[in-house]
Amino acid sequence: MAHLAPENARRKVNSRRIIALIRLSLIVGVILMLVPIANLQVRENAKWRNLSTQQVTRTRDTPALRGGIYDRYGSVLAVSKPTYRLIANNFRPHNPKAYAKVLTNWLHIPVPKLTRLLKIKSGYVVLSNSLSVAEGRALKALNLDGLTFELSTDRSAPNGMLGRSLLGYINGTGVGSAGLETQFEPLLAGRAGRENYLSTESGAELPGATVREVAKARAGIGLEVTIDTALQFITEQALGKQLQATGAYSGTAIVMDVTSGEILSAASLVNVKIAPAPLTPVTDWGSNIGVPAIRQTIMNLGLTQVYLPGSVFKVVPFSAALEKRLITPDTKFPVPYQVKIGTHVFHDAERHPLITLSASNILSQSSNIGTLQISRLVGKTGLLEQVSRLGFGELTDLGYPGETAGVLKTAATWYDSDIASLPIGQVNAVTPLQVLDCYNAIANDGVFVQPRLVRGYIHPDGKIVAAPPSRHHRAVSQHVAATLRNMLQGVVTRGTGTNAAIPGYKVAGKTGTSQIPYPGSAKFISGAYNATFVGFAPADHPVLSMIVVIQRPRTSIFGGAVAAPVFQRVMMYALQHYNIPSTGAQQPAKPGTTSLHSDVT
Repeated sequence: MAHLAPENARRKVNSRRIIALIRLSLIVGVILMLVPIANLQVRENAKWRNLSTQQVTRTRDTPALRGGIYDRYGSVLAVSKPTYRLIANNFRPHNPKAYAKVLTNWLHIPVPKLTRLLKIKSGYVVLSNSLSVAEGRALKALNLDGLTFELSTDRSAPNGMLGRSLLGYINGTGVGSAGLETQFEPLLAGRAGRENYLSTESGAELPGATVREVAKARAGIGLEVTIDTALQFITEQALGKQLQATGAYSGTAIVMDVTSGEILSAASLVNVKIAPAPLTPVTDWGSNIGVPAIRQTIMNLGLTQVYLPGSVFKVVPFSAALEKRLITPDTKFPVPYQVKIGTHVFHDAERHPLITLSASNILSQSSNIGTLQISRLVGKTGLLEQVSRLGFGELTDLGYPGETAGVLKTAATWYDSDIASLPIGQVNAVTPLQVLDCYNAIANDGVFVQPRLVRGYIHPDGKIVAAPPSRHHRAVSQHVAATLRNMLQGVVTRGTGTNAAIPGYKVAGKTGTSQIPYPGSAKFISGAYNATFVGFAPADHPVLSMIVVIQRPRTSIFGGAVAAPVFQRVMMYALQHYNIPSTGAQQPAKPGTTSLHSDVT
């Protein structure tokens, strides 16, 4: 058996070799397995970690704090504050009622209503847009499953609807909707930031996960506007009560600083109890101003709506004739009751025999035929040039959303009858603001000053940058402006505007009562008129100018009866509010010498 020993030895050697090969194979196998693992863990760790993170990482905007809007004295008109928006993923809470019992203390929403919201299976229900930052952080710390918190802002107006027709507001997405909020959207909105956060596949933010800011939000720039909150309130209330008292459909009133062109108040209201037809309905903000059924309009009518101005337009031929020295205030004219031009018959508002009137009396009594006599002296070219010189047919420098330049008669569209119809405000469609700008130039020694609404820009660091002053140009000479101021005083002392008189002050102005055409037609609506009064005070040293336009009044249609009283109430307050010294009482009108009805065109 001795020969078996070498064989066993060989077998043992072979076994060892096989075992060694197996071990080597295992080692190699393990190494081959560890290499990609090591590669994943070391070399490609960052890559795969990033891919993994990206699967649960979301990016969202962080809202910038919207700039505030303040009146000329710093009173808040509109302001934003940072808030949290609370969103429920209502697939997650398995016990909506239990959630509701917790959330009701934070949201102040009744448990039954909250429970219904949490049962809606949409996956996205906004429970609140205005949680304070402190409330949001405290509620977030409870780590309630299925709730998402987003940074947001809340816009509020401490004075309610005051000035809303001018300021506008923001829509549900936080973007300006009408008015100054729209016009200055890029400045007010600022620049949104961005942040990364971790969330589940359903979009719910992972509790306790770190939020990383990618880009910092930049707060918006605020506005200091020219509006005076106190005067704005008085203007709105006086206009609103007159709309209600006269059954009028809509109205606008604007007060301006004569020398600077700053708009101190601008009311634009609609009476929702009155049917608009056949006119296009005026849209409103949906809340009363404190006067039943009287609401702020969405589009500010003083800047965006045109109308036939009527007799307030007579300042065009009068100023042109005075500038060309064709008349003086004492120039006499024979004035019949009516005149026929082609197929058109023009007449005064009240029947009378052939009379002789001075230019001053023609203006104060608002004689259409007397105005025609003066217009013939000026001629077509002179009238058209004067219309443009006084600012009609051009946009102002305001840049206000929806502002219109109006629709004017031109040489190409001129008819022979326009020599009579243009001077009495029956063919040119203009805005109330344009009429005010024209009379403001007369008050301002003949210098036309562009209106403005913004006094300065308030940066997030508190720095205030003043807006540039208004542009201006000479519209009429100083002599003509002074002459017209004296003549316009006669409208208030002995003419159609006696209801605008203010005790202790001299007042100048003009009334107008004009027909309203059907939309898109040259035909007029029976019984529908616009009543206007525009003027300034004190007449011998003008500080404030104002226009009032009331659309479709029903108790009386005349500018002197309907619009002048609003002017009187607001202007009397404004003169006292700004401590304007009394300039002495005007000569009161003699009984029986005036008529409020004479300004109808």
